[in-house]
Amino acid sequence: MTLMAYIKDKFFTMIRHIFCLSAVFAFLGITGYPKELRKLLFVCYLFVASAVFLAEYYRRRKYFSELSKLLKEMDQRYLLGELMPASPRLEDRLYREMIRLSNKSVIEMIRAIEREKEDYREFIESWVHEVKAPITGVSLICENNKNELTKRIRMENRKTEHLVDLVLYYARAGEVYKDYMVRKTDLSQLVSSVLAENKYELIENGVQAEVDCRQFVYTDEKWISFMLNQLILNSVKYKRGDRERLFIHTKEQERSVCLMVEDDGLGIKKEELPRIFEKGFTGSNGRQTRRATGMGLYLCKNLCEKLGIEIAALSEEGKGTKIILKFPMGNYHARDEECL
Repeated sequence: MTLMAYIKDKFFTMIRHIFCLSAVFAFLGITGYPKELRKLLFVCYLFVASAVFLAEYYRRRKYFSELSKLLKEMDQRYLLGELMPASPRLEDRLYREMIRLSNKSVIEMIRAIEREKEDYREFIESWVHEVKAPITGVSLICENNKNELTKRIRMENRKTEHLVDLVLYYARAGEVYKDYMVRKTDLSQLVSSVLAENKYELIENGVQAEVDCRQFVYTDEKWISFMLNQLILNSVKYKRGDRERLFIHTKEQERSVCLMVEDDGLGIKKEELPRIFEKGFTGSNGRQTRRATGMGLYLCKNLCEKLGIEIAALSEEGKGTKIILKFPMGNYHARDEECL
């Protein structure tokens, strides 16, 4: 709060004071008071009024400075009404009470939304659990009755399973810490496991996968498997031609390990590359295939941020795409090489 702003706010109050003082000055003149005495009274009144005005300004400025500092330091600013400093002014106490009641209403609304969100998440998890049973049943039926028809059914059933998993992981993405177990993970074994789960899609689409992962990292296997699954399915979905090469390998950095998923598929346009991790962004390739949801890479980015993993993408249209996952390794020492 500046002095000029305070003067503008008190402008009409100052005008009233000057008007009253002038009226008193004129009245004293009419009643016969000497002019010198009236001038002395006028100067004394102005001095006292100015002193009171400045003292009030500095007191109010200090009060609002403390309030502003408190607001900046608060993580949950809607709790300001509960933490406002006390003030002897009735006006401030009334404002504080109104803000407190308003914030209480906001907090109650936030809690209601959180409860609804939690109920919805629990419903989604329950629904996914129930729908997994018929998906597994269809998969077993196809496995026990192998022919061209059941092969196609199994492929479509697998796609349905991927979409169901996407829904489940999206519902849980906001609370990764509740379902997170860090352990020593062999990347070669993990990548091979994910490729085995998608072997039918890889064979059907003529994708030849190569693995060269010789490092281990400390992370959560389940969440990394989900991200790898999304990256592999993207490579299959956006392949170029009848056959495609998918190369999954690692490279060591000082205090980190980079896991790279590289293909020679359609690639991504230069102007679209910065947006591929945005929620719902499908790009020109997704619009052409009409099978993209724009959620896979968004979830990967979201999970990487929560797990402390860096994710980046390199791509050239018509030549392929490379997605890099960079795992921190603490005191791990290796070759000082760049992944990009």
